[in-house]
Amino acid sequence: MKRAEEEAGPSSASGIGASKQHTHHDINHQEEPEEEEEEEEQNINHLHKNTTFVPGPLLSLKDQIERDKEDASLRRWKEKLLGCLESDLDGQINPEVKFHFIGIVSEDFGEVITPLPVDQNQNGHILFTLREGSHYQLKLKFSVLHNIVSGLTYCNTVWKGGLQVDQSKGMLGTFAPQKEPYIHALQEEITPSGALARGVYSAELKFEDDDRRCHMELQYSLQIKKR
Repeated sequence: MKRAEEEAGPSSASGIGASKQHTHHDINHQEEPEEEEEEEEQNINHLHKNTTFVPGPLLSLKDQIERDKEDASLRRWKEKLLGCLESDLDGQINPEVKFHFIGIVSEDFGEVITPLPVDQNQNGHILFTLREGSHYQLKLKFSVLHNIVSGLTYCNTVWKGGLQVDQSKGMLGTFAPQKEPYIHALQEEITPSGALARGVYSAELKFEDDDRRCHMELQYSLQIKKR
């Protein structure tokens, strides 16, 4: 299974202003700014090493709204942002992600939906069938309860004949509780081609947040057929 990924990172440049100071000075004077820069850099590094970020206490959404009870405009903004009313909130601090279905969208078979949790009678059965060399996406419907879930990620691991043949990871994002469920499609993938690629695969799909809290761990099977 193939997937195209692009990564980009920030770049920086420095030292432009410092180069203009050496025009009318001799060699001895040129060394002084460099020494000052080194000393300043050492002070900054020392400050960073001795500075520790201490996050505030985790609060339930109900408590967060209560803190701004007297500010009507801010309160309305929070309720609009969260997509829910105060009556829907409880005092639970930890978020919960409830998954309603998992589906697969492909160019060959359209969309196939499987309700979650998977029926016990379907354990070990093939949930999805695809043709070799076809494009597909996994699709999810889920609700977020109690509190904001931050940094929700997924990891999909695939095996064939007891050997791991693929693993894909990605970020879904941060989600607040709301009345309507979220619908999210994972990155597009391509099934492998060839006689060796055909057959039945076992897979495990796992979802965690940035606190390493596991919200779902699903074992399923899929089949790749000849085109």
